[in-house]
Amino acid sequence: MTEARNEAATRILLVDDQPLLRTGFRLILEGEDDLHIAGEASDGGEAVSLVQDLNPDVVLMDIRMPVLDGIEATRQIIESGSCTRIIILTTFDLDEYAFSGLQAGASAFLLKDVGPAELVQAVRRVASGDAVVAPRITQRLLETYVRSRPVAEHPPAQRDPLLEDLTRREIEVLEAIAEGLSNSEIALRFFLAEATVKTHVRRILTKLHLRDRVQAVVYAYETGLVTPSAGLDY
Repeated sequence: MTEARNEAATRILLVDDQPLLRTGFRLILEGEDDLHIAGEASDGGEAVSLVQDLNPDVVLMDIRMPVLDGIEATRQIIESGSCTRIIILTTFDLDEYAFSGLQAGASAFLLKDVGPAELVQAVRRVASGDAVVAPRITQRLLETYVRSRPVAEHPPAQRDPLLEDLTRREIEVLEAIAEGLSNSEIALRFFLAEATVKTHVRRILTKLHLRDRVQAVVYAYETGLVTPSAGLDY
C-alpha cells in the first residue's frame, strides 16, 4: 500500500508482517507534521521493491518476516546503492539478528515496544544521519556478539589501510564514537567545539566510505580498532 509523497516531510516505509504494529506506528508518526508514511510492506521482498519505487528516507524494518527476512532485505537495499536509512525492529535488545542487521548496513535498531516520543526522535535522528539511536545499547549489542563469536570467525584483524588516511585526532574521535559517545560528550573529552567534532565525524565517514555513525561503530569493532571490554558498566 502506498500514498502520495509529501516532499516537505521525512518519508517513511513501514515493513512488518503484523498489520496492527504497522497501524500503531503509522498513527504515531503521522501525528508529526515533519513525518510522512510513504508506504507499507508486509515482507522483505515487498520492502526491497518499494524502496526502489518510493525512495523513502527511512525504513522501519522488522527482522522476522515471510518471503524475505529483514536482514536480507536490508542487505539488498544497501547493496543497491540506495541512500535510504534503515532502522531494525526487534523484540529484545541483545538480539543476534539485530546485530546481523547492523552488519548488513542498518543505521540503528529499536525495540518494538518503543514509546511514541522515542520512536519519533529515532526516526528524525536516523533521517538526519547525525546520531546513533541508543548508542550505549548499540555498543552493548556489538560487544556482546563480537565477544561471543568463536575465534575462528574473527581472527586478529589486519589494520585497514583506509585508517592511514585518518589524522590522529580523527582516530581518537572514531574510538570515542565506538564507545557510544555523543558529539557533545566527545567535545568535552577533547576540549573541542561541538561544530569541530561534527566536522571530524563527517570527514571520518567520508574517508572510510561509511554511511553513518553506527556503521562507524561496526567498522571499529570489525577492524579491531577497538576490542570488547573485559567488563561493561550498564
